[in-house]
Amino acid sequence: MARDLFHNSVRNALLKESWTITADPLRIRIDGVKLEVDLAAEKVLAAERKGEKIAIEIKSFLNTSAITDFHAALGQFLNYRLALQMTEPERILYLAVPLEAFDSFFQERFVKEAIKLYQLRLLVYDPEQEVIHQWIS
Repeated sequence: MARDLFHNSVRNALLKESWTITADPLRIRIDGVKLEVDLAAEKVLAAERKGEKIAIEIKSFLNTSAITDFHAALGQFLNYRLALQMTEPERILYLAVPLEAFDSFFQERFVKEAIKLYQLRLLVYDPEQEVIHQWIS
C-alpha cells in the first residue's frame, strides 16, 4: 500500500506532541477483509491514568479535483471507522488533512455539511512545519 506524500510529516507532528506510534500502518482483518489505516498512536494521560488511542488516515488533497480526493477519503474513513468499531472500539479515528486544504476546500458549505453528517474527526496539520494545527471532534 502506497504511503501518502505527507505520511512522515504527520508522524513527526504526532511525535512532537508526545504520542507514541504503535502501528505504521495499523492492519485490521475482519474475516476475508483486510484494511490498513495509515497510523495508530497512543498517549498516556497521567492525570487520568488511562490512555487515549487513535488511528489516523492521512490525506494530502493535492490532486486537481479536491472533491474526488474527498470522495475517496470519506469512503475510506467510514469503512475504517466501522472496522475499528468491530475490532478496537476504544480507538478513535481521525482524518488528517493539510492546513492549506482545510483553509480552502474544507470551508465549502457542502464539505462542512458532510463532516457534520458523517461525524468526521479531523486532524489539521502543516506538512512543512510538521505540526498539528487543530484537532476537530
